[in-house]
Parts: sequence; structure tokens; C-alpha cells
Amino acid sequence: MSANPQTSPDLARTKVLACATVIEEMQPLMPPEVNYEVFDFGLHLVPTDLKTALQTAIDEAGKAYDIVILGYGLCSMAVVGLEARNCTLVVPKVDDCIAIFLGSSDSYQVQHEKEPGTYYLTKGWIEVSDTLLDEYKRTVERYGETRADWIMQQMLKNYKRLVYIDTGVQNQDGYRQHAQKTAQQFNLNYEEVRGSNALIKKMIFGPWDDEFVVVAPGQSIQYTDFKIS
Repeated sequence: MSANPQTSPDLARTKVLACATVIEEMQPLMPPEVNYEVFDFGLHLVPTDLKTALQTAIDEAGKAYDIVILGYGLCSMAVVGLEARNCTLVVPKVDDCIAIFLGSSDSYQVQHEKEPGTYYLTKGWIEVSDTLLDEYKRTVERYGETRADWIMQQMLKNYKRLVYIDTGVQNQDGYRQHAQKTAQQFNLNYEEVRGSNALIKKMIFGPWDDEFVVVAPGQSIQYTDFKIS
């Protein structure tokens, strides 16, 4: 249930619950009075587990905080059904964190229209998640190189491009090289796109306008809340 735009949240009464990939971009902007909790990227593999972990954290945070900001998007429906039992929930109105890193759903749509078959990487994503190169290495160890090449080819058959999102954080050279190596390994066209922290700034400081789902105490997040009007 989206509310009217809200501004200037009481940051001392606000808690952030975020994926490890997203917190990487939020931390440089967060004032010291903002408390946060980080969730393992691996929870995305089983959306019901992510939902359970988030609901438990929301209920606990609601005992001490008025506002809980979720550093997630729709994320395979994991946030749908989450209840704001004794706090206000705020979540960006995006499908996943790619739009967060690019700065808006509109920016993501531009990239999607340019090439729908795109695999995205960021510094944070490479740091905390299983990358394609990690998966390939494990597959080679299990099946041998020839079989592993076929498996990865099938897995990536709908992808043509790999985009490294430069989010502006420091010391990206090694991560950029990792992305370039990944693109070369799997015959993907490599591109680099400048990201934006515009949406992250609004997540933390407001206003929570039509780019956000804002759920009042006693309500829950609905799938229809993510429909762009």
C-alpha cells in the first residue's frame, strides 16, 4: 500500500535491512545514527527463506524503530506478503537491485530495451555472491572442462551482453577486470555503464515518492504495489 510522499525521516528511529550487495552502496551515504542489518546474498536462492528472514527482522526492528527500509526490490516475490506489524515499511519499487544500482527503474528499462539478454555485475555483487567464474570452476571440477563448457553455454544461451555497473565506489579496477574476464570466458559482449546513487539517497533520506512502496503499520506489501502507474 503506497502512501503519500514522505520527507525527512527521523534517522535515529530508522533501521535498514539490506542485501549484502546493496549495503555496499548504501554505507558510504548512511549517517552514523542509522542502524542496519545485512543479509546474505545466498538467501535469494530460496525466496521463501529470504521472506522468513526479513519478516523476523522486521518484527524485531519494529520493537525499537518506527521505520524499516528494505534494501531490496521485488526479488522473486520475496518481499510480497511481508507485514509491517508495528512499524512503517519502505521498499524501492523495483524488480531487483539492478535498478537500484542504475538509479531508477527507468534507467534499467533503457538498458533492458538496448539488450534484454544482459548479465549485470557490480563490485559488491562480485564480492559477496557466487560469480559465473566460481560456478564454472566448480562445474569443471565435477564434470570436466568439455561438459562444463556445454552446461554453462546452455545456462547463458539467452545472454549476449555482460554489463559492469560502475557505482562510483573506490578501488574497482580488480572487479572491472573480473567482469571483463567473465565476458571473455563466456563470449559475451562487454560494456560498462555508469551507475547512480540517486535511488539509494532517496531510500535513506526521502522523499518516498512514487518510486517507493510505503506500507503503514498493520498493512502488508502486495504485488500490485510494484505496478508502475
